[in-house]
Amino acid sequence: MAESTVQQQVRAFYDAVGWKQIGPGVYQNARYEDLRPVSRDYVHRCHVRFGEHLPRAGRLFLDAGSGPIQYPEYLEYSRRFRSRVCLDISRLALGEARQRVGEHGLFVIGDIARLPFQRDAFDGAASLHTIHHLPAGEQGRAFAELVRCLAPGGRVGVVYSWGDRAGIVRWARPALWLAESARRLLRTARRDARGDGATPGGETEALLRSPGSFTYKHDFAWAKANLRSLGVLRVVVWRSVSTAMLRGLIHPFFMGRLALRGLFALEILAPSFFGRHGAYSTILITKTGAGTPAPGGAHA
Repeated sequence: MAESTVQQQVRAFYDAVGWKQIGPGVYQNARYEDLRPVSRDYVHRCHVRFGEHLPRAGRLFLDAGSGPIQYPEYLEYSRRFRSRVCLDISRLALGEARQRVGEHGLFVIGDIARLPFQRDAFDGAASLHTIHHLPAGEQGRAFAELVRCLAPGGRVGVVYSWGDRAGIVRWARPALWLAESARRLLRTARRDARGDGATPGGETEALLRSPGSFTYKHDFAWAKANLRSLGVLRVVVWRSVSTAMLRGLIHPFFMGRLALRGLFALEILAPSFFGRHGAYSTILITKTGAGTPAPGGAHA
């Protein structure tokens, strides 16, 4: 698939489907998140923990692939910066972001792999769940572009998914398969008991079943080999379990909240282990030198 075609596909998905609201403040793209009460505290704490890795204050903060700023925790990342620059390829997303950020924000339509900003322009930056929407060959360039736009000493945090390459995702696959099979059997039994064979319908259900946009997810070895030269590299956990694992294995009647509290405590104790093997990592790169990224001093 040509790179220009990928970008067009992603933009079309988010303009027409991904950022379409299916409830007050809830977007169709929320199908990629577990919004149930049993998972809410864990997901919230993961959002907050990401912000703790970012620079605390400065002049300009770049939110690359900002989307509509769909979670309130995202607003905190730039609270003590003079301005937040939201960049996205979706005009619809930026319109929604403007409503949330207000006068604190500047809004730019652009490509994360070809940032339209000067070198050293930002003191801090973040990119959440965006780079994996680029073709494999463009992703390293996107990381380099983020670092290029950082001032020396600035840091960027990127939330990235290893996808099916993540160790924990592979290890949990048998349990998840059993849970999904049991749920399908239960749904079938309930439909048979009703005698109508009907399945839920409506616009919301149709949106949640619609195909997603293009993604390509590298593994940890790729990140370590390709990103170390950009600055001081550190890979820590963002969230060690996928949305499918949350929905399939965590339930309110089986100590779900307690299990997630325990998991979060383990992630705090071993952030690098869970960053390497978990479903989602936080890739941190701190820019070194006097305007030019320098190799060395990296650790992952």
